[in-house]
Amino acid sequence: MSVVDAWTNGVVRFNGANDRIWMTWCASPHRGQPRHRLLQVFYCWHLFCLTGVKLHAMRTLNCDHCGHLVFFDSVQCVHCGHTLAFLPDMLEMAALTPSPQDGAGVWRCVGGHAGARNTGKLYRMCRNQIAYHACNFAVPAGDASALCASCRQTRVLPDLSEPANIGRWMQIESAKRRLFYTLARLRLEPAPGGNSPVFEFLADLYGAPPVLTGHNNGTITLNVAEADDDVRASRRIALGEPFRTLVGHLRHESGHFYWDQLVRDGGRVDAFRRMFGDERQDYAAALDAHYAKGNALGNWAERYVSAYATAHPWEDWAETWAHYLHMIDLLETSASYATEVTVPGIYGPQHSTAINPFAQPAPGFDAMVAHFVPLTLLLNSLTRSLGQLDAYPFALSGQALAKLRFVHDVVQDAVRGVS
Repeated sequence: MSVVDAWTNGVVRFNGANDRIWMTWCASPHRGQPRHRLLQVFYCWHLFCLTGVKLHAMRTLNCDHCGHLVFFDSVQCVHCGHTLAFLPDMLEMAALTPSPQDGAGVWRCVGGHAGARNTGKLYRMCRNQIAYHACNFAVPAGDASALCASCRQTRVLPDLSEPANIGRWMQIESAKRRLFYTLARLRLEPAPGGNSPVFEFLADLYGAPPVLTGHNNGTITLNVAEADDDVRASRRIALGEPFRTLVGHLRHESGHFYWDQLVRDGGRVDAFRRMFGDERQDYAAALDAHYAKGNALGNWAERYVSAYATAHPWEDWAETWAHYLHMIDLLETSASYATEVTVPGIYGPQHSTAINPFAQPAPGFDAMVAHFVPLTLLLNSLTRSLGQLDAYPFALSGQALAKLRFVHDVVQDAVRGVS
């Protein structure tokens, strides 16, 4: 990919020698003024540099008062100035104004933009936003909890009197809100039966055993050191991993929780064993054997999404589950930008149009994969052009795709069962 040659009519065009990629830019009240939209990008980068907040891209969101582009972690619209909060009960961003006549700490959705659905609804800010500026999810005014739907799932926090732990915790909660969003969009939050995972974010203590990231009986534990880029990078290199992120950790560990909910308790164990193997084999021994092999894992890519997936059927499922959530989020983001990808080839250019995994009627698995694959080619090409590692450093074999299809079918069956 080369340079952007046009910022007109809400479209960015990337020109290459043999291909064209069109990406719809944000809806803006200043159409025809590309410099204004370019300034939005510089503002977001400036905000990142000043605050250290990692802006998470996902489907496009707009201020429901003025229509300006905002982001999943936004707390203020830079165009109209309104306070923003994400409404987890509606899965939408809303502009808010204080409404003290309705109660202390109550905010009212102001709406005003075409299509705004929440005008007049009352909310409160999450207690973690009030105390730490750590959360932009709102709480319905009638909800008895002071915490939002995501933060209330966190049962144990690190010692927040340690300043570094506040920043680590904020980053992890941000990643957890993304997980919450994707699961809610899949109608899996809560899971069938009404259960949700609980989280413990812990720091290593002097003289105590190190905190191990993992899942146990509905509780997901994460060592907060994983929020430090240098720690995460060193562990990724030491373990020979191509990919290690906070949201990746949480998606993986949520896979163990949803194995219990959807496979074990959903009557799908026999089908699971036919696809992934028998999970009754000794788990601890399997992990020891996996790490003892080092890099001598054979042609694992022929059957698995990652090398770690070879360790045990539970880990195979959890890794596949995480990749399924990666795919869903990437596809929704791509669709919200109306992305079209043309990949040149010896048999002529192959065209792919964005598919929203949440469209109705729902797209089939094959259709989603047909766009996901060229999308990852584009994504990796763009990150390489910036001197970065591949954003999605995986190649999915036929057997790995069959496992992804299994996860997809399990999710769809579970959702139909609670519809």
